[in-house]
Parts: sequence; structure tokens; C-alpha cells
Amino acid sequence: MEKNKFFSLWLALICILVFILQLIIPNFTEIFLLNQKALTGQIWRFLTSIFLHGSLLHLTYNLFALIFFGLILEKFIGSRRFLLVFFLAGILANLVSVNFYTSALGASGAIFGVIGTLTIIKPLMTVWAFSLPMPLFLASIFWIIGDLLGFFYAQDNIGHLSHLAGLALGLILGFILRIRKEKPGPQYNYKIRIPETYIRNWEDRYMR
Repeated sequence: MEKNKFFSLWLALICILVFILQLIIPNFTEIFLLNQKALTGQIWRFLTSIFLHGSLLHLTYNLFALIFFGLILEKFIGSRRFLLVFFLAGILANLVSVNFYTSALGASGAIFGVIGTLTIIKPLMTVWAFSLPMPLFLASIFWIIGDLLGFFYAQDNIGHLSHLAGLALGLILGFILRIRKEKPGPQYNYKIRIPETYIRNWEDRYMR
């Protein structure tokens, strides 16, 4: 079994360090956030913008979700697969976002990918959402509805479509991982043959 490397905590630490750099280095955020320049050669923005945050509150919310859901998912699918889910969801969310928003930053898309995967792996896990305890699959449904309404009707700076894209990929990856886990392994029908003389000698010695 793969040893837990607590990548979710390391990712959280990277986000904190990057936020400090955002505060002390002029134009740092502008160099690495996601915008239209990502489509004209600066492709690193699809990755680097994941670790940027717009405010301390934004960072705090994302770190809480990353550590809580990340540690749980990492325990169930392993550290390497967790890392794969995080980055695939984050990058896909940015690939979608760049077509709808002038600029974007934050780990929300990647975190929603983690949540989506965990929703399939542990759908009945109880979480606290909307001021109520509820199973994770139900919370995910409410989050989907909320982001859909937010995307079409809310006038805010939240990347609702990024959340939906990350969650969608997370659900797909969750199904893949769950199917692979439930797929029966090879059956081995090894037969141990014991010479009949051994059995007779044992009977003669212990059964008579």
C-alpha cells in the first residue's frame, strides 16, 4: 500500500508561501494569474494561477477545503493519485475559465475536483454544508445547483464555471478509480498436492 505523503498539506503550504510573495513582490500576481495571455504562449498561467489567491479570506476558505477533503481523499486513493486529481481538475478548470473570464486565480477548481472524486469514493460521508450536516453526495448536488445559478444569474467575482468544470472532472475520475478498485483481481487456483503415503502415515500415527 502506498505510504501517505500528505501532499494536501504540502499544497496548502505552497499556497501560503505564494500568497506571501503576492503581498511583498510588486506585479507578482499579474505575472502568474490566468488571463488571455495564456492563449498566446504563456501557458504556465494554466498551472501557476492555481496557487494564487485574491485575498486572505479567499485563501483561508480554499485551504480549509483543501486540507479537509484532501487529506481524506489522499487516504483512500493514495498520494500520487490525489495529486493527479488535483492538477488535472485545476488545469481543466482553467482551460474552461480562460474562455469565459478576463482573469482568474485560485485553487477552487482543483479543490472541487478533489470533492467530486471523493463524492464518488465516499458518497455517504457526512459533511457540514449550508449550516447542516448532510451526506457528501447531497452537498455536491447543492454546490452544483448553487454554481449553476451563480454562473447564470449572479454578478460576482466567483469562478462558478471553474468550480463546475473541476467538479465534473472529479466525478469522472472518481468513477474510474472506483471501478478499478471494485474490479476483481486475477483468480489463482493453486492446488497443493500431498502424496497419499504422507496422509496414510499421518493417519497411522495420530488416528489409531
